[in-house]
Amino acid sequence: MSRIALVTLVVDDYDEAIRFYTEALGFRLVEDAPRPDGSRWVVVSPGDGGAALLLARAKGDGQRTRVGDQTGGRVGFFLHTDDFARDRARMLAAGVTFLEEPRHEPYGSVAVFRDLYGNRWDLLQPAR
Repeated sequence: MSRIALVTLVVDDYDEAIRFYTEALGFRLVEDAPRPDGSRWVVVSPGDGGAALLLARAKGDGQRTRVGDQTGGRVGFFLHTDDFARDRARMLAAGVTFLEEPRHEPYGSVAVFRDLYGNRWDLLQPAR
């Protein structure tokens, strides 16, 4: 059996990103280990047993231009929840910017939000 374990998200600053993902989005810090090249291996997870994020500090101009726009303006990340209203309210209180009002679609309740760098995410409670 195969599964996607990690998805790399290019960030400006490790500590800033860790704070956002753990405090604003409620992820847990899985690992934060120094690497020989001076970078760090930083993994955060929503704790659901699915894929986690590897937060990678941008190196060089090419990567820095991609911070916040890794998918060309499309929603690139999907955060599933079992309680849309609860998690949206918590995220709003933590300063997360939602780009739209909640929508209730046949597939579930959803709203697009931005992470601290501008990447677009769906907060999604799938329909039962």
